[in-house]
Amino acid sequence: VQLQASGGGLVQAGGSLRLSCVASGRTFSSYAMAWFRQAPGKEREFVSSISGSGVDTDNADSVKGRFTISRDNAKNTVYLQMNSLKPEDTATYYCALNSGKYYSRRSYTWNYWGQGTQVTVSS
Repeated sequence: VQLQASGGGLVQAGGSLRLSCVASGRTFSSYAMAWFRQAPGKEREFVSSISGSGVDTDNADSVKGRFTISRDNAKNTVYLQMNSLKPEDTATYYCALNSGKYYSRRSYTWNYWGQGTQVTVSS
């Protein structure tokens, strides 16, 4: 499985960005997907996850009401719509895939990772 993330950039506080992550493979709809982020000098942290069917989602408290995760299984793509961006959202954003049956907010439960896309929010 290979993951390719894109959509990052520089945006002013209050602005929006949409991240995309395209996955290779024929059974994309079987896999849960997630977004994590890592700011300089900080640990990687969970942002959002979505089940293979798209029915179940989970969001970190810090992004609830502002970020929305979604997926298009026909396009093997997961999205992260980010609205009302804040300077503290500045980080490298990584998409991740879980090919097993169990996943959580902990990064070690995700076994495939994309290369990351930089999001910078200016004040």
